[in-house]
Amino acid sequence: KMAGSSAPWIGSAFLFLQSTCKTIALPSLYESSQKKPSVFKALKLALADSTGSVNGVDMLKVHCSHPHLIVQLKFCKQENCRRFLQSYREGVLQESLQNHLQLALAMTTVPLEMELKAGNEHLDNMLKDEDRCLECIYREKPDRLRDEEITELEEYLQSLILHQNINNNLPAKDCASLNSPSLPSQGSSPSSQLTFLFQGQQFANRTLTPDDHQKFAKLVSKKWKQVGRSLQRNCRALRDPVIDNLALEYDREGLYEQAYQLLLRFIQSEGKKATIARLIAALEENGLTSLAEELLGLHSHEDS
Repeated sequence: KMAGSSAPWIGSAFLFLQSTCKTIALPSLYESSQKKPSVFKALKLALADSTGSVNGVDMLKVHCSHPHLIVQLKFCKQENCRRFLQSYREGVLQESLQNHLQLALAMTTVPLEMELKAGNEHLDNMLKDEDRCLECIYREKPDRLRDEEITELEEYLQSLILHQNINNNLPAKDCASLNSPSLPSQGSSPSSQLTFLFQGQQFANRTLTPDDHQKFAKLVSKKWKQVGRSLQRNCRALRDPVIDNLALEYDREGLYEQAYQLLLRFIQSEGKKATIARLIAALEENGLTSLAEELLGLHSHEDS
């Protein structure tokens, strides 16, 4: 039995990835020397999200087998493997990887299909039986050491992060993490971050959605001007007297429309740089934590 041995718990599985969009071929992107680091970084971050740790699961090799990108995974702790399975089963891993690929490749969307195998076993057919999945993964011992290419990509990523952190004057201890630094401070570039920290949790730094836009306008109330002034520091389209003009122009329509028009200017002017991290930072600065939580899906809020 798995728990009866004093040896470390080690298992292996293969994650099959395929884009459902005909114009996006993941193996071709990974085979491109320009795109490979971006795809690898997205994989690394999504797997870290799934286990709650950068070292929760190890990539041994990435195989290109059109139309699939196949990632060979190694687990060294049963607890990490269990977390991974839960994340996979609940669709969290899929959503995380889609978000990270979308940001890393600067695409509007990267829809994915996933399949998980251990040996001849299709784990998708038994996901509700977590212990059985764990046994299948545990039976499959890794048949290789980590591929040299994976090691090179890891080192390349670390050097990029080190360089970025030096430019942002961040302490050296932050350079060991593959996750981006916390919410942007004055010297950093929030639009380039893949993830950001809020209340100790990592979130994908996605572009603002129409749903974000409506929730903001509905819930920000009288503080929309303060949020606008926080955003204007890094957004020329909101520089004075724009915010006061919006207040006058949409006075009759009320607070919802004023807030809606403010964020519309921000989104139209910043494009893909109009990210959730920038808005969350502005909300936090003005004490609107509950609205930030709402936008990040941390409330089980139901519209009345």
